[in-house]
Amino acid sequence: MSKIVILGSGGFGLSLSVMADSQGHEVTVWSKFQAEIDAIIEKGEHEKKLPGVKIPPSIKLTSDISCCAGANIILFGIPSNFVRSVAREAKPYITADMIIANTGKGLEDDTLKRLSTVLEEELGSDRIVSVSGPSHAEELGRGIPTTVVAASRNMEAATVIQETFSNNVLRIYLNDDVIGCEIGGALKNVIALCAGVCDGLGYGDNTKAALMTRGMHEIMKLGIALGAKCETFFGLTGIGDLIVTCTSMHSRNRRAGILIGEGKSPAEAVEIVGTVEGYMCCKTACHLARKIGVELPIAEELYSAIFENGDVRTALTRLMTRPIKYENLKF
Repeated sequence: MSKIVILGSGGFGLSLSVMADSQGHEVTVWSKFQAEIDAIIEKGEHEKKLPGVKIPPSIKLTSDISCCAGANIILFGIPSNFVRSVAREAKPYITADMIIANTGKGLEDDTLKRLSTVLEEELGSDRIVSVSGPSHAEELGRGIPTTVVAASRNMEAATVIQETFSNNVLRIYLNDDVIGCEIGGALKNVIALCAGVCDGLGYGDNTKAALMTRGMHEIMKLGIALGAKCETFFGLTGIGDLIVTCTSMHSRNRRAGILIGEGKSPAEAVEIVGTVEGYMCCKTACHLARKIGVELPIAEELYSAIFENGDVRTALTRLMTRPIKYENLKF
């Protein structure tokens, strides 16, 4: 059995802790906030992020990051812009033989870097695995069958993650296209935010189908320009994650988008919903795309709406009235 430390007490990290604990692994969950730890211990669950899912007493809960010492697997479940700072805190307790996994889906705002790159820079490890796919914590924590991907340049490390966490509820596939898996996981949040805006505006299924299809086209354009494989985006970390995030009310990105479409300011929507990775990822993705010369019309219109006080109805009109052309499915 493995000693597993999960950094971050968010919904997905907690749901994975329950999975691992049920298979007999020694599991510790860390949060930077002692009050959050105390509340989970008192209530037996995380009432805000994973209500109704009991956290077994066999799972250790702590705000002391030295809990990383001696672990076999360190799993980061941290919002994208805090991954680097938490990695620096954990570094004194991390050794070269540990496997580092990350479940966050985003890009680092200041550097425009993928999260596995951030972890490589901070920890100097070559055993980093990105875990991504259509996986709402609210469902996984309740034992609803879920499939994800463990992506890494180190297949030995990815296989350990696959074998450690896979069971009759969670099925994990392997993939060596880290770029594709991370870009798909990050940018689907941007498109899901747009999907929510369309829902909030009262638009229908036709609009959402078009948005998701052309949104995937943008995700693929950026990913392939960065070195990803085209076929990755037809898998779980591409179209799979896009479908679930654009259509489910579990999706914080979609819920925030609905509020924006209904008239809330972007800042109000984020405050109401909580962590909305697509909000900052929109800015980061647009800056990255401009830097490498890739056009992302949908993401750019969202950027205008949420960062430049643009109007979402006008943004959609601009998209619909772009120069007409062939449907270009080549990359």
